[in-house]
Amino acid sequence: MQFANLTQALTWLESHVDFEKVAPNRADVPTLQPVIATLAALADPHRDYPTLHITGTNGKGTTTTIISALLREQGLSVGTFVSPDLQRINERIVVHGEPISDGHLTRLLGRLADVEDAIGIRLTRFELLTVAAFLHFSDMGVEVGVIEVGLGGTWDSTNVIDATVSVLTNVDLDHTAVLGPTIGDIARDKVGIFRAEGVAVLGTDDPTVVEIARRRSEELGCPLIMWDRDFRLESNNLALGGRLLTFSTPRTRYEDVHLPLHGIHQGANALIALVAVEEFLDRPLSEDVVVSAFGSVTMPGRLEVLEPYPLTLIDGAHNPAGVRALVATLDEAFHLIGERRVVVGMLTGREIADMIDPFLALGVNEFVVCEPLSPRAQSAEAVAAYIAQRGGEVTVVIDPRDAVRYARTQSQPDDHIIIAGSLYLVGDVRAGLLSLPYQHRPTPR
Repeated sequence: MQFANLTQALTWLESHVDFEKVAPNRADVPTLQPVIATLAALADPHRDYPTLHITGTNGKGTTTTIISALLREQGLSVGTFVSPDLQRINERIVVHGEPISDGHLTRLLGRLADVEDAIGIRLTRFELLTVAAFLHFSDMGVEVGVIEVGLGGTWDSTNVIDATVSVLTNVDLDHTAVLGPTIGDIARDKVGIFRAEGVAVLGTDDPTVVEIARRRSEELGCPLIMWDRDFRLESNNLALGGRLLTFSTPRTRYEDVHLPLHGIHQGANALIALVAVEEFLDRPLSEDVVVSAFGSVTMPGRLEVLEPYPLTLIDGAHNPAGVRALVATLDEAFHLIGERRVVVGMLTGREIADMIDPFLALGVNEFVVCEPLSPRAQSAEAVAAYIAQRGGEVTVVIDPRDAVRYARTQSQPDDHIIIAGSLYLVGDVRAGLLSLPYQHRPTPR
């Protein structure tokens, strides 16, 4: 099918089931067969290049980005698949650091529409994007693919690849309706990306996760490279504009490397990425490569400072573990003279207390509660009621951009405004503050 333009192609894409907007469940028996059959009709493009596969409750996006930067610095042509996007869907499919062009994406979706008609298999929106990424990477002749899992591991549509290196960053309680109610349930789903012919890298020392990962690697006969046994973060210090890190890996030691990302947790993500690339290349990296690659890394929407006075910071913390990491960084890295306001909006499926209590413990002066532009948005009134019950100062402003405007009117230059709770919220607000297009808000405000 030849779509006239990207808008027409995206209209076709959006006609498919979107589990990012409508929460999925496991009522039906999960299967990867529709994706496998669609890829087979396209001559299995995902088998045209080696891959690294990354899962985890938090940190997988940053880890994926750093892995890609390290591989590019080695001179390799790298295809990267990430989710979700902040502003435009093109951000999800990246070759050598550049998002896919509108023209390429339009043509790709046209080809997938033809395949859908030919074989009679209708994929979900995310499955289509997964197939599109694999096909684009093959078309562009990449030398390696770096693939971020969308949800879980075992039944994620990306889990049709046989990765050379599989990475599990960490496991916390998130998406419990889909993955299961316990850390063990979630871990068992995520280790489903391990492969018999590959290497697995584990970025946590949680005893439950370690035992599940160890058992899975033994069943497969694949090596398991483990946090704090095979690699260590020796120092993770606050530095101007980010972190100063010293690592020991199974192959060497890297000392006092600067990473221009805020957050204590980013040191762990950087180390996991470094170990994954060492395992993929089967050798240590030169100091010049690591310094240059780390220096090039940016993570829009992750502890990103958008304005200095008042300091306005956005973060994609969208689950309790992410909020705890954000609060720890605010406490350590951002000296506060004035007041602190949090603009918060979250999706359903999160316990309000788990998302709000860390901010309350931090001593936030005022919460401004809004609703992200998503059908899964949590009621602002329900969130506000909980905050008021706990004695917090709270104001409800439903529209995210209006909520930020309100927070700014209440703030002095020495105050801090923190915007968090959902990547939909962060993407919308970031687009508004930086005058960027935002796909979920088609009419500019």
